[in-house]
Amino acid sequence: MGWWQVDADTLAGSRFVVSPLTETTAGLLTLAQGTAAHPGERAWLDAHLPAYRRRLAADPIDALLLHAALGHHWIADFLVPAPDGPAHFADELERVRATPAETVHADLAVSLGGPPPAALERPDLAERAAGLLEWVWRETISPSWPRRRRVIEADIVARSERLSQGGWSAALEELRPGMVRWLGEGRLQINTNDRPPRDISGARLRFVPVTPTCGWVSWQLPHRYAVVYPCWGPLADAGRPPVPDALARLLGRARAGVLLLLASPKSTTQLVALTGQGLGSVGRHLKVLLDARLVRRQRLGRTVLYVRTELGKSLVEGQHDT
Repeated sequence: MGWWQVDADTLAGSRFVVSPLTETTAGLLTLAQGTAAHPGERAWLDAHLPAYRRRLAADPIDALLLHAALGHHWIADFLVPAPDGPAHFADELERVRATPAETVHADLAVSLGGPPPAALERPDLAERAAGLLEWVWRETISPSWPRRRRVIEADIVARSERLSQGGWSAALEELRPGMVRWLGEGRLQINTNDRPPRDISGARLRFVPVTPTCGWVSWQLPHRYAVVYPCWGPLADAGRPPVPDALARLLGRARAGVLLLLASPKSTTQLVALTGQGLGSVGRHLKVLLDARLVRRQRLGRTVLYVRTELGKSLVEGQHDT
């Protein structure tokens, strides 16, 4: 297995961050694979896969570049720069676009496990890769970015709450099952590859959630490292089913939306992130749902979580049956 040796200062300075470029790259990987992990992802692929394939068919060099960059067992480093913190998509994309040609060619040789095809011996590959990512962002990610960002932020809230309660072992639980986990004694497993461990003491370590079901690790030597992982399943799927009209008439659409989100336990902060509503509004909805015995409270350490009661489940399931 591959693992990083992390010291206490690196852990203390590590952060969960939102990255529009990383979300876009995850979308590109999903389009390239053409397979979906859940119905929501299937619907997204059905909507965008035909245009993506037409885009590549119209430009064989871009298609060849993407095939080489995704490689056999490794993604070319220049395509997945490690994010450092909150940034605009255009600013993040500039890091890809500014990659020197010799670096791109070297990264492609690593991802392919050998020399790139002769057709890729050209100086504009970084610009082409940036153009492809820009297309994916504009056509497939940007229109839904506000909702995606809320899901990502809710995941960060959930992980941060776990970190405060149970340390890194709890925070990284189910990050990427079978791939990423806390081994103890300063060791962070990052994948199952049989590679020598790397000491990243003193580096900036970032954890980056994405809504597509994929993940990877990346770095910018010597001081920036990132672990990209898919959002927690119950959060990534949240908000997709529309609120049934009958339930909206009974409870109000916003309050009914909160009830739908509580199929799994969530904190007030997570609900604020997922719904886009203010803290006061979410609090008022929860009070009404509690008084109606449609949800209940449960405590996890210092965190109060809300989840549907059996009555709440019956009400929601009854609406879907009609």
